[in-house]
Amino acid sequence: MTTLFDRLWDAHVVAPLDGGAALIAIDRVLLHERTGAAALNALREAGREVQDPARVFAIMDHIVDTLPGRTDRTLMPGGQAFITETRTAAEAAGIILFDVGHPDQGIMHVVSPELGIVLPGLTLIAPDSHTCTQGALGALAWGIGSSEAEHAMATGTLRLTRPKSMRVTFAGQLAPGVTAKDMMLALIAAHGAGGGAGHVVEFAGAAVTALDMEARMTLCNMATEFSAFAGLIAPDEVTFEWLKGRRYAPEGTGWDAALAQWRTLRSDADAAFDAEIAIDASTIAPMVSWGTSPQASVAVTGAVPADASPAMLDYMALRAGALLIGTPIDAAFIGSCTNARLSDLRRAAALLKGRKVAPGLRAICVPGSSAVRRAAEAEGLDRVFLDAGFEWRESGCSMCFFAGGESFAEGSRVISSTNRNFESRQGLRVKTHIASPETVAASALAGAIADARDWAHG
Repeated sequence: MTTLFDRLWDAHVVAPLDGGAALIAIDRVLLHERTGAAALNALREAGREVQDPARVFAIMDHIVDTLPGRTDRTLMPGGQAFITETRTAAEAAGIILFDVGHPDQGIMHVVSPELGIVLPGLTLIAPDSHTCTQGALGALAWGIGSSEAEHAMATGTLRLTRPKSMRVTFAGQLAPGVTAKDMMLALIAAHGAGGGAGHVVEFAGAAVTALDMEARMTLCNMATEFSAFAGLIAPDEVTFEWLKGRRYAPEGTGWDAALAQWRTLRSDADAAFDAEIAIDASTIAPMVSWGTSPQASVAVTGAVPADASPAMLDYMALRAGALLIGTPIDAAFIGSCTNARLSDLRRAAALLKGRKVAPGLRAICVPGSSAVRRAAEAEGLDRVFLDAGFEWRESGCSMCFFAGGESFAEGSRVISSTNRNFESRQGLRVKTHIASPETVAASALAGAIADARDWAHG
């Protein structure tokens, strides 16, 4: 009666502590330039060193510009200092750095899986709430603060109060045109943005195991929008095939030994969870948010709820009962650690091919990593985006939020493949509708919120 979370927790307990807490071994630490220098410098000023530099990775992703030909300069006031100070601190600490211009640079939650830095059974932390993305590979991955990063780098451990467990089962089969992004928006809309609070959520069921690895990452990425401590998916043959041959994955006999251990990482059939949610995947439609929280989402063919929050309606300039389809938009954004992997770009490009975005609409595509960008260009996807009227960028977090200093026009309405739609998330008074890359692409073509199924070629 053991859950996958039980197995991961028990394997990493260094010492039990009072009050249901434990000292947990940390296998990987990821840093980014927004807070990386602060953690590394504080460690040095305290007279401590990184215990195992080979397990710590710094990646430039949050503040870097994504404009072609970028350098250390960034539109964020004072942003260049974040980049240069993180570089200096990382080099001094001897940790692995994926710098501006490095072929492996990208969003950390895209780069880590594609290089095999995260592996089944590991614990991984980063000062970013979307670290839970990496639970898609059967790892226990969660976001932390800078002081916790310091402690983990110095000791290889963290004090952690044990979260509860929850299983979310998506039974059945998704309808054509429905994606992992829609699955999460449907879950959060039904059970609230706080529905997973205090829990490690394991995603299970036929609709989950049918997903490819990149879609599984999208699912786990938005566990934090459900307020979960972390998201998990048990590793399987899809996981193993995806990881084989990646740079930091085991090789030879090490691979065989790892595979034998990874195959034990699953919940027992009779395992008991603290909470259970079951969803019929066949009932899920393409989703789009209407308000300023991911829970304020409905089917793209649906209407703003009659009991919608007046404050949200006022901010979003919508009215209760209004259909979302046909709502004019000013801009479209495809990017972020949620939906900027190669499969996301392929699906969006399939809709855009041979078409043009609506006149006057600003459309931007930011690949999730430099590797994704190169692969997309090798397939000619960049030309599809450019010919359609999208800007084609370097990789980075970009306008998932405007920490890099770039934003959409004040008060504009944007449809975005990102994960958050809080007030001013993408610029001052910007109204953000979150949706799948397909919905974003179709809406860019229509100049208004659209159902991608109506734009499918053929």
